[in-house]
Amino acid sequence: MNLRDLVYKLYARRVEGRLDHDQVPKHIGVILDGNRRWARASGGTTEQGHQAGAEKIRELLGWCAETDVEVVTLWLLSTDNLDRPENELVPLLGIIEDAVRDLAADGRWRVHHVGNRDLLPTRTQTVLKEAEQATLDVDGILVNVAVGYGGRQEIADAVRSLLLHHAQRGTTFEELAEIVDIDLIAEHLYTRGQPDPDLVIRTSGEQRLSGFMLWQSAHSEYYFCEVFWPAFRKVDFLRALRDYAARHRRYGS
Repeated sequence: MNLRDLVYKLYARRVEGRLDHDQVPKHIGVILDGNRRWARASGGTTEQGHQAGAEKIRELLGWCAETDVEVVTLWLLSTDNLDRPENELVPLLGIIEDAVRDLAADGRWRVHHVGNRDLLPTRTQTVLKEAEQATLDVDGILVNVAVGYGGRQEIADAVRSLLLHHAQRGTTFEELAEIVDIDLIAEHLYTRGQPDPDLVIRTSGEQRLSGFMLWQSAHSEYYFCEVFWPAFRKVDFLRALRDYAARHRRYGS
């Protein structure tokens, strides 16, 4: 171990030692940004960047398990990403499929897809369904894999689901207008039944949400990290938790 690695390890241990586990967020959303830029900076290909990003997921979930996080939402592919050139999209989907299979095979995580499955290729849909079914009874961190996900799309899908549900029950529009509220819409989101994210982390230095969990993140805390996702380290994760713990959440007040 060289001096730099030793200093990093000692610093990470110091940050972790000062972390108040009572203040750890229960649900963390992560925008895994910067794969392509990391690849360019490293002299690699876009595909290599996405592969390195996928391999980082296992490390992140291990860190979450050590710090009592209960739900993690990983934004792997947005609805906008589906418009990428085929020569980039097809390999990316293959990497995502392999990553989802690995999560299911690990045995420690309960996998749940969030996104519009109908927008995805049949093979990707099958992988997501099989991962969910294989991990239904796993008593571990709930891992939401956001694939084919967009915040506006989710809200539109929730409203559509709500309307169809009440149409099947014979509810009139007048009756529905009387009962529709925030809680009723929330029951039809991709994350229904789950707590909203306490903390949203975005890597790569970009300081925007880009439509990530628009509904659920209304009262979330945000942490923007300069490093590209494949270079994200445990100390970066711990810094995000430390920063979160130091804040006083006011829930919009």
